[in-house]
Amino acid sequence: MNSKTATLESISPTERIAVGSVEQSYHEIGDGPVTPTLAIEGELSPVFKKHWRSAQSSSRHEEVTGLRYNPEAIAAYYRKRPFAVLGRIMQIIFPFLTYGLTWWWNQRTGINERKQRQQAARLREILTWLGPAFIKVGQALSTRPDLVQAVYMEELAKLQDQLPPFDNAVAYRFIEEELGSPPEDIYAELTPEPIAAASLGQVYKGKLKTGEVVAVKVQRPGLAQGIALDMYILRTLAYLVKKNVKWVRSDLVGIMDEFAARIFEEMDYTQEGRNAERFAQLYGNIPDVYIPRIYWEYTGRRVLTMEWITGTKLTQPEAIRAQGVDASYLIEVGVQCSLRQLLENGFFHADPHPGNLLATPDGKLAYLDFGMMSEVKPPQRYGLIEAIVHLVNRDFEGLARDYIKLEFLSPDTDLTPIIPAFATVFNNALGASVAEINIKTITDQLSALMYEYPFQVPAYYALIIRSLVTLEGIAINVDPNFKVLSKAYPYVAKRLLTDPAPELRASLRDLLFKDGSFRWNRLENLLRNARNSSDYDLGQVVDQTLDYLFSERGELIRQNIVNEVVKGIDTLATNTFNRFSHTIGEQLGLSIHQSPVSSDNQKTLDHIKRIWDILQETRGFDPAKILPIIPRLLFNPTVHQMGQQIAGGLAQRAIARVIREFLLAEEVEPIDEGIVNPPLPSNQPRLSPARQ
Repeated sequence: MNSKTATLESISPTERIAVGSVEQSYHEIGDGPVTPTLAIEGELSPVFKKHWRSAQSSSRHEEVTGLRYNPEAIAAYYRKRPFAVLGRIMQIIFPFLTYGLTWWWNQRTGINERKQRQQAARLREILTWLGPAFIKVGQALSTRPDLVQAVYMEELAKLQDQLPPFDNAVAYRFIEEELGSPPEDIYAELTPEPIAAASLGQVYKGKLKTGEVVAVKVQRPGLAQGIALDMYILRTLAYLVKKNVKWVRSDLVGIMDEFAARIFEEMDYTQEGRNAERFAQLYGNIPDVYIPRIYWEYTGRRVLTMEWITGTKLTQPEAIRAQGVDASYLIEVGVQCSLRQLLENGFFHADPHPGNLLATPDGKLAYLDFGMMSEVKPPQRYGLIEAIVHLVNRDFEGLARDYIKLEFLSPDTDLTPIIPAFATVFNNALGASVAEINIKTITDQLSALMYEYPFQVPAYYALIIRSLVTLEGIAINVDPNFKVLSKAYPYVAKRLLTDPAPELRASLRDLLFKDGSFRWNRLENLLRNARNSSDYDLGQVVDQTLDYLFSERGELIRQNIVNEVVKGIDTLATNTFNRFSHTIGEQLGLSIHQSPVSSDNQKTLDHIKRIWDILQETRGFDPAKILPIIPRLLFNPTVHQMGQQIAGGLAQRAIARVIREFLLAEEVEPIDEGIVNPPLPSNQPRLSPARQ
């Protein structure tokens, strides 16, 4: 019997799964590995040979086959098996039907705490029985105290790591098949029973022969068949809804495909190991974030060995505080890490439920379970940043354009009716300030617009919102007043000020300039928020600002800066002259005419003063660091040109003021341009304009 036949025969009929299960041997024949084959109900399938592709196994340093979701192959398989599909549909419908009838009867006859607990436990049992796809839904609900009652949250939380385990004999056999030796030859110690069981696998605590304490995750048998059938049913349902329900415009099929692809990737533990190492490379340098090590020599497609993490779930804030760890601080760490995942690098953890986020005794936030990961492309990342900025600043015209960039609206959509709708809906959601914004409120308000206007939800967005809503649910459990967006905006403001990407440079320009005028209040708001970001670098802001300012793209901004500088210097000079003349007038007992100061000019000067105060209060501010910039400015031809324009502008204003104050004073009464000093009492002597 060759090794290939032995491996296939060693798998029981219950494990010989119909859709895409990979049954393979890692034993070598001759000089190379055996070519893996794909079995469907014991028969080789050319359909799946064609469609399921290979993934590299780092544990064996050779090319082996892994699971990849292919909806066409799955559909082709199950279209020929209608009775299997119908049977599964009945398995799904019947439990929920009986549960709904029981719930309705309890509501009619009166419900008490005992009955409510029974209902919650029954819902958990139904989701557990239906399998991983439904367990994922329950896990998401278990983090939403604003959606489900506490008794349901308590029960659904058991879906995170307290599911029924499968037989140890099967788990140990998987370890031997994947790693080539029985568990006792690989591990010095291994718990006799799993210490946790989740939707796709169960975890043992062990110790390597070299002394390291590890977690050994072993995959459940028969996963691919059940998940593939559920995804086929849900995808077919999504297609029928999309086709027949006219007001549904979202790409429901694409959303289902995205979700299914991520679940299938979870079933390949070598892919999870690569995800963990990539995650550590990108985010392991964030303060107080910890990612466990992967032991590749003890990892295969169905077995993952990683560093053991001792910690407490974030949904147990009292237990965390009892260890002297600030749970609220770790939530902020999680938010900052999520922002960098979604908006900076794009590679993000799509399943951050409480079982995957632990507070360690030394005060770090440990991430676990890197099976379900996804990516946000650069245009989408920039679009999300711009949307947050426009939302916070209530720029609903800009927000509407962002929704086109993010693919919620088609480019030919008429935004005329949508902009006022945004204003009405989001003004209600935002309240008085950004501190009152939460993600659930925004998504709820946006849902209200989905059916009235031609919105569609792009496939990539589903996992993003799932990740954010789950994180916010955990945060609310720790602190009911926690608002993710209020903690996120300092980072967004920092990115807008420091990121050299052309998309964000253009967004910053559009944010600060409107109809040829500079919006100082928005710059003030950005600087005030950005200084609260942990990695905000003021020197980087100055350097990148100067680089952009003196580039060809900065021509419009340079012209506006010249105008604002002219107004600021003119206002400052006028105020100085008025104070000086007022002092002289008081000493001489004379009433000297005060030059009027435009209210706009005065506001500009006030903004500049406040911005300077903000810069002085910013962490890392040092006037000495400005000195090296001075030679760079002095020898820059563009600066010389701007200086000439400023001098010319000031000269024009001075000439205009002389004409207005002296030559036209007797013909035209001075016009009140805004802020002027109050007149002196009428009994004091006055000088005529000519004598002044």
